[in-house]
Amino acid sequence: MYKLMKKFSLTVAALSITFSAWAISLEQAKQQGLVGEMSNGYLGLVVSSPEVKSLVLSVNQKRKELYLNIARKNKLTMKQVTALAGEKAIAKTRSGQLIKLASGGWIKK
Repeated sequence: MYKLMKKFSLTVAALSITFSAWAISLEQAKQQGLVGEMSNGYLGLVVSSPEVKSLVLSVNQKRKELYLNIARKNKLTMKQVTALAGEKAIAKTRSGQLIKLASGGWIKK
């Protein structure tokens, strides 16, 4: 399990670099409360607009591709990978940004 967590942590770091092209707009969307992190490892839409929806779809597509690769390489299920990714994403969410509760509501971290 430790080895898996270490590999996953390295992959999450790579994921951060992968999203660097969106860093400004994604960060702005998070700061403005337009999007938030969810426990399933994906970005959630809090306030709908065409631009924000496009950003969320784009980020989530990249995440899904990454999660599929991680699952294949480590012989894990997508559910296992997305659960770990969700934990990491929520842990890294900055104070004041939004996370989605299991009950479905959004709260500020």
